[in-house]
Amino acid sequence: MNIEFFNQKPPHEIDTLIAQRIRSIRKRQKLSQEKLSEKSGVSLGSVKRFERSGEISLSSLTKIAIALKCEDDLINLFQDLPFESIQEVIDGQN
Repeated sequence: MNIEFFNQKPPHEIDTLIAQRIRSIRKRQKLSQEKLSEKSGVSLGSVKRFERSGEISLSSLTKIAIALKCEDDLINLFQDLPFESIQEVIDGQN
């Protein structure tokens, strides 16, 4: 059995961590949820639900990231992952 499987965080935990980070950034920028909603074009209900539960669409998350000026973090999210084996390099060339 793969031991890494047991070390992985469940999706809802990752969602919650991202929501907490966004909330922290919003507060550091002294933005209310209402102002973030206006700036991003994401409904106030969606902003509140996201900060409470971590649930949000990718499109809305992107709009919020742009409004908070941290879209580069989102753009670079899956960039430059290292290969784990020679076979991955070979498979990636096909």
